[in-house]
Amino acid sequence: MTRPRIGIIISSTREKRFGEKAARWIHGLAARRTDLDFEIVDLRDYPMPFFEGISPLHAPVTDEAAIRWGRKMAELDGYLFVTAEYNRSITGVLKNALDWAYREFNRKPAAYLGYGGVGGARAIEQLRLICVELQMAPTRPGVHIAGSDATALIFQGKSFEELELPHLVQAANIMLDDLAWWTFALKATRDASAA
Repeated sequence: MTRPRIGIIISSTREKRFGEKAARWIHGLAARRTDLDFEIVDLRDYPMPFFEGISPLHAPVTDEAAIRWGRKMAELDGYLFVTAEYNRSITGVLKNALDWAYREFNRKPAAYLGYGGVGGARAIEQLRLICVELQMAPTRPGVHIAGSDATALIFQGKSFEELELPHLVQAANIMLDDLAWWTFALKATRDASAA
């Protein structure tokens, strides 16, 4: 049996972003699991134009990068968003990417790793609302990189391994367990509905 696939989505495309470092860290923890497969999905690989059209719920997508993005989202059974907090919300590039798909996200779980102001908590709250509108199932546990951890990792260039952050590892494992539960529950229901 094929294991369900989870996309770890890097939500920033800035040149000196921290998101890639955080995504690789959570991917390293997630890859130890035997129940799910994880892959990093980088928004840099999907240079979609600014969304100004009709919702993909009502009209076909014609932009090539957006078509590739939709196909990738459709292949996945769940999502783990690694998100920065910009001005108390998510990045513009992530919001744009979410607007370019709809059905591909339906009835799949979403988990969150945030960083920045208050550990990205305000961005994650915004993202949970968007996920509900896209018919995803937002999970409750999350990982928040804040305070002295954020200062050391983001601004001082320290590595996760160097700092040994057991509280973040514990939060990540709780989040991944919950994501796995929802992934299997929703996948079984989607598969039964499709049969």
